[in-house]
Amino acid sequence: MLPLVKAAIARRHELVVEDLPEPTPEAGDALVAVRACGICGSDLHTLQHTERFTEMADALAMVPAAGTGAGFDPTADFVLGHEYAAEVLELGPETDGVAVAPGDLVVSIPVRLAGTVIQPIGFSNDTLGAYGERMLLTAGMCMKVPNGLDARRAALTEPMAVGLHAVNRSGIQPREAALVVGCGPIGLAIVAWLSRRGIEPIVAADYSPRRRALAAQLGAHEVVDPRAEPAIEAWRRIDGLKSLVIYEAVGVPGLLDRVMADAPPHARVLIAGVCMEPDTIRPMVGVLKELDLQFALGYDPLEFGDTLKAIAEGEIDVAPMITGTVGIDGVAAAFDALADPERHVKILVEPGGPTTPDPV
Repeated sequence: MLPLVKAAIARRHELVVEDLPEPTPEAGDALVAVRACGICGSDLHTLQHTERFTEMADALAMVPAAGTGAGFDPTADFVLGHEYAAEVLELGPETDGVAVAPGDLVVSIPVRLAGTVIQPIGFSNDTLGAYGERMLLTAGMCMKVPNGLDARRAALTEPMAVGLHAVNRSGIQPREAALVVGCGPIGLAIVAWLSRRGIEPIVAADYSPRRRALAAQLGAHEVVDPRAEPAIEAWRRIDGLKSLVIYEAVGVPGLLDRVMADAPPHARVLIAGVCMEPDTIRPMVGVLKELDLQFALGYDPLEFGDTLKAIAEGEIDVAPMITGTVGIDGVAAAFDALADPERHVKILVEPGGPTTPDPV
């Protein structure tokens, strides 16, 4: 009989903690013990809007189904968690020559290759996500965490890579200015990468004083409360001359239209916020101003590796973004706590941790 492992299971828009059989590594797999996993905004959206998430993915043929004909069933159980650092416990068959070994702390792009099927970790009925004690990763995709980097900071490789991809996709140049709308984890990641690129000025806007302070700590030259001053006016006040790239990192209905209305002519707008609901824009606004709209999703393997290296070498300090830790029993409480931007920015799930989020 297989040993049991604890996991926080998403079940019909609720999180329940139960014991599951420990997964058995198959060909190419590594069995790992989760050491830290970040709670992502997409996890919050997925739990609340599971059916809508899968409807959009199915429509775009994004749910992997090759080989089995089975996609993601939102009515069945699944375990979230895709921002993780984990310790290798055991390598399965056909893993000769992989670059990791038992005892290594690793991260990986959150997909598992199971035969001919690509299973997205954290969004699969068949592969466990990292809100649990144990999970399976594809051994050949694991990256050993270098320089003695701790699991907490290593777990932020994934969300920080999202920010890097957004900056890369925007094509921003040193002669241009940046305006970041929304200082949640992705907006903060964008600010950090813009600062590392030497972009100036960087204006960051958010309603939360705590998140504005973090944006300044990560490199924003000006932070603004939109209730006190429109973000675009803050940019005009401190610069107003350079070409502007606007990063929309919130993802709520109506915001993209507002950003387009505020944008100066010929601005570029990079949409990194994930809006799960139908939205409306006025295309004529974009036509009259000749705006460029771009959308960003995820990252590529090189960006993921570059992000891990930058964190491990101290080029980007992600520690200020980590505001709390919680055990598996407290994941539901952490979801509730993240609704208040003044309490938390990034909560990490650490198996064996407290049942309510402890501040870091």
